[in-house]
Amino acid sequence: MQLLKGLYSLTLRVLFAGAFKLACELDNVSKACRIMGYSREQFYEIRRNFQTFGADGLLDKIRGAKIPHPNRICEELGKAVLDHCLQFPTQGSLRVSQQLVLKNIHVGVGAVGGIWHRHNMITKHQRLLRLEKHYKENNIPRACRAHNFFCVKREIIITEPCPRK
Repeated sequence: MQLLKGLYSLTLRVLFAGAFKLACELDNVSKACRIMGYSREQFYEIRRNFQTFGADGLLDKIRGAKIPHPNRICEELGKAVLDHCLQFPTQGSLRVSQQLVLKNIHVGVGAVGGIWHRHNMITKHQRLLRLEKHYKENNIPRACRAHNFFCVKREIIITEPCPRK
């Protein structure tokens, strides 16, 4: 990653140096920008960033928070939501929130959705897949899974062909 960042920075420096050198030779920024394919506004913005921040100023800035959001729900409550979803994977976020309030765990509907989003469990199908994965990882036999009837696979066995009319 650092190598790619360095190469990208080097490429930008070379391009900017070429545009700046051409602008000095022609003594005309507008013509140099036309030749290099920059707008004058871009040229001046790049020059300002280079003068202010050096070579790092030429790199694209990554937007957004670099740490988790300060209002993010704590890990204990997140674990409680995930544990509840293992027991009841077909419930929606409102129902999960209401059931946890009955257990004196106060988590909002949006927080439940946010936890599901972070753990890639947004849909009911994804939560059922997580339940199956949990069973396989913990070597829980199929007979013990019957308490959660939503995840039991129903198979229809046909012993004789259907009569035709």
